[in-house]
Amino acid sequence: MQIAIRYLLALAVFCTGSTCNATEKQPNLLFFFVDDMGWQDTSVPFHSEPTALNRDYRTPNMAKLASRGLRFTNAYACSICSPSRVSLMTGQNAARHKVTCWTLRKDTSPARPGKQFLPANWNLNGLQPAGDTTQRSIAQECLPELLRKGGYRTIHAGKGHFGAQGTPGANPLNMGFDVNIAGSYMGGPGSYHGDHNFSAAWRGGGSIWDVPGLEKYHGQEINLTEAVTREAIRAVEKAVVDKTPFYLYMSHYAVHAPFEPDRRFLPNYANENWNQHKKKYASMIESMDKSLGDLLETIDRLGVTEETIVIFMSDNGSPQNNPRNLPLRGHKISGYEGGNRVPLIINWPGVTAMGKRNATPVIIEDIFPTLLELAHLEAPDCDGQSWVPILKDNTAPPETPRELLWHYPNFYNQPPYSSLRLGDWKLLYWHKSQSFELFNLASDIGENTNVASKHPDRLRNMATRLDRQLRDKKAQFATVKATGKPIPFPLEALKAQLEK
Repeated sequence: MQIAIRYLLALAVFCTGSTCNATEKQPNLLFFFVDDMGWQDTSVPFHSEPTALNRDYRTPNMAKLASRGLRFTNAYACSICSPSRVSLMTGQNAARHKVTCWTLRKDTSPARPGKQFLPANWNLNGLQPAGDTTQRSIAQECLPELLRKGGYRTIHAGKGHFGAQGTPGANPLNMGFDVNIAGSYMGGPGSYHGDHNFSAAWRGGGSIWDVPGLEKYHGQEINLTEAVTREAIRAVEKAVVDKTPFYLYMSHYAVHAPFEPDRRFLPNYANENWNQHKKKYASMIESMDKSLGDLLETIDRLGVTEETIVIFMSDNGSPQNNPRNLPLRGHKISGYEGGNRVPLIINWPGVTAMGKRNATPVIIEDIFPTLLELAHLEAPDCDGQSWVPILKDNTAPPETPRELLWHYPNFYNQPPYSSLRLGDWKLLYWHKSQSFELFNLASDIGENTNVASKHPDRLRNMATRLDRQLRDKKAQFATVKATGKPIPFPLEALKAQLEK
């Protein structure tokens, strides 16, 4: 009789959401998301050998996590923040969801296409909850809402940046989160300093960047990263006390501009022969790493480490004003590897290999089906692919490589482009010039030598694949004013190039 009762209780606990698992408990999910952190902005090497930046920066807690889990060396996001965040929330590639640049003010684009072009009609108001009718948006039931329906307490901490100011998506509570700590529409904070009230007003920057909900820390000499972490820990403690599985979306504003030091760590770099910018940035990285360590210590203290899956990732590459992430070429927003190749570490206790590396190319829209599968929930159809088989087996890249797609049709800071990775090969299509670059990343990770002219068959094959991907997702392009027509798809451009 007691055995039957325990079995029924187990069914009641684990038959949640759209799937039922009577033998496995839903794990806690801790997704630690860093803003603008480059591939090598850490003491943990993601390249085949340590680089100068690995020796410069201090991230002991990332190193601890890497020793416990699996390090992905070919992980990608979008090259700019809002597209990455919408992709992880929806499982859609940016070419499909069409939030292809950063959002802030409603109905306003930061892109400036110049005299030759009219801008692509991208979703400049960002992501909205399912059923919303805000124009120039994508509306969808998102990852936290699906997890919440499946029995999770969903906690948002830090940067939101889902929907533009004045839209429902600006508030994470509308997007499926039970708890919102400091999240809103903006992509960066006014200040990292509590004695500046986390506002840019002290330097004449206005209030649009003010971080909400942390008034208790105003006037204190505390860093924003620390304040958000403290509040996130309180939310996790409450979930554990309530015996509720949690999804913590620890989405730091760090290490995004403004470049203000964490004054706790700046003295660590006083004797370095660096410029002041790099010293500030290094202190911000160490501050972020301290937050990771505090959260790892929290789940240890609460006794839930073995039932908590931790994922560490960045939303795009490092900006142009930071030290270059050699050997990669490019930086945030650019089409080269420095724009979208990011650090990724996953620790699934008792499952992932400890301290190992995996070279499988993966991309940010994969987060959506991966977390849902880890939660024993069914994922809706999406562009992403679950990493669970890789996590279980630490498998090598598949014999049939997967196509990874990027699409940036905007004229903001960098020229617009589309790109495709297939195995070791990468094709870049530059919209403005309608030209191509082809690289073999296995032999040329720095993308120094364009081999398109040496491999015409591969160029055509890659362009055909890129063209098909973009058409399938109804990708948008800017319009050429002189012709009144959109910039051509890749195959059209290649055909015109070959006919010259």
